[in-house]
Amino acid sequence: MHTVIVYESMYGNTREIAEAIAEGVHQADPEASVDCLPVARADTETTRTADLLVVGGPTHMHGMSSGASRRMAAMAEAKKEGHEEAAREAYETAEGPGLRSWFHSLPKTGHGTHAAAFDTRADMRKSGGAANGIAKRLTRHHYDVVTEPEGFIVEEGDGPLRQGEIERARAWGAGLL
Repeated sequence: MHTVIVYESMYGNTREIAEAIAEGVHQADPEASVDCLPVARADTETTRTADLLVVGGPTHMHGMSSGASRRMAAMAEAKKEGHEEAAREAYETAEGPGLRSWFHSLPKTGHGTHAAAFDTRADMRKSGGAANGIAKRLTRHHYDVVTEPEGFIVEEGDGPLRQGEIERARAWGAGLL
C-alpha cells in the first residue's frame, strides 16, 4: 500500500495534521509506504504511484486558498512579533504553487485509485472549509473519495491547533485504510 499525502500549509498547522495522518496510516499498516509532501514537492510521478492520495490545505475566505489569500496571510504573519518561523513557512508557501494550481497539473487517474480530503479551519459559524473543494477536484480527476472530507480546528485563525486535533488526525489517517 502506497499512500501519498499532499498538503499546503501557511503556519504549520496543516503540515502538522498531514504528518499526524501519515503516522495514523503507519499505525494501521506498519508495512505501508507513506510520502508526506508539501504541494511544491508533489510531482505527478509521485502521485501517480499512490494507492491512496490524501490532499489537504488551509481554509482561506471560506474555501481553498488562492495566490492572493496566501500572500495576505504571509504579510499578516510577518507583522507578528515572535512568529519568525511561521512567517518563513508562510512566505515559502505563498511564493510556491498552491493546491488550486497543483490540481491543474494532476493527471486524471483510472477509477479505483482512492483519495481523501482534509483541511484546517477556524471553529466559527460560516467559516467554511477547503476540504469539500479539494474532494470535488479529486473526484473530477477520477479519484474515488473514500470518506467524507474532514476539517481540523485551528484556534485563533493561525494556530495553534485545538487540543486533541493531532490525535484525531492520527485516528482519521488510520481509518482511511
